[in-house]
Amino acid sequence: MAAAAIIFAAEALAIRLMTERGIPVEVQVFFRSLGQLFWVAPLVAATGLAVFRTVRPGLHVLRGASSLLTWGFYYASFGPLDLATATVLSFTNVMFTTLLAGPVLGERVDRWRWTGTIAGFVGVAVMLRPGTTVSTLGVALAIASAVTWCGITLSSRVLAQVDRNTTIMAWVGLVTTAGSLPFAVMAWVPLGLMDLLILLSVAAFAPGIIWLITSAYRHGEASAIAPFQYLRLIVVAGFGWAIFNEVPDGWTWLGVAVILAGAVVITVAEARRR
Repeated sequence: MAAAAIIFAAEALAIRLMTERGIPVEVQVFFRSLGQLFWVAPLVAATGLAVFRTVRPGLHVLRGASSLLTWGFYYASFGPLDLATATVLSFTNVMFTTLLAGPVLGERVDRWRWTGTIAGFVGVAVMLRPGTTVSTLGVALAIASAVTWCGITLSSRVLAQVDRNTTIMAWVGLVTTAGSLPFAVMAWVPLGLMDLLILLSVAAFAPGIIWLITSAYRHGEASAIAPFQYLRLIVVAGFGWAIFNEVPDGWTWLGVAVILAGAVVITVAEARRR
């Protein structure tokens, strides 16, 4: 889980670098999607189209579309926001998932999950206090990413009961690559060697996040290892300070602390419930 957090942070750094180099978000998302497809390419070569066999193709398309929207909003949010703020706002996905888990999946939301959800939204309010310099557009993009992330989480919970992880990853790669290709073609700009190296690096390592998180839950107790995913905020904040001289003000850090506390409460409560 700690390794996944570090790769998540490295991806955030790469996004910021790609944005500053003028690489369109559409192109960034296409390479990220293509990387997802390449990760399952050996399995497709070995087993053929059997890896795509499923009884829930519609839900796989929904899951893939949710991934595409999430990546698009998430990548775009790093333009107007500093690294730490964009990262911590992505943690609000656990709050939105809690709100939707009841009506969508029929799950019981206990007091700890409600407490964490309320705390998270209080933290967002602190960050967006009157007079703040935080970009409204950036916050809207980050929150939109968190909302669409719920589609990934909720659909994955259903699909995990009927399909293998490889089938889920294969469908995600197929849907996101096909969906992002037209936008990437329309937004395409000439790319230098360094641009291609960064894009190919993201395509190569970013899909490993899912594999690492899945492996973490397989080998350790969920309630013990789940909070380690939030290590990425520390790494991202360090990158922002050391490379881009980004230092959020005290009120922003207070909001970050409240959001992070709420996310940890929900994560641990969810892990113990399972």
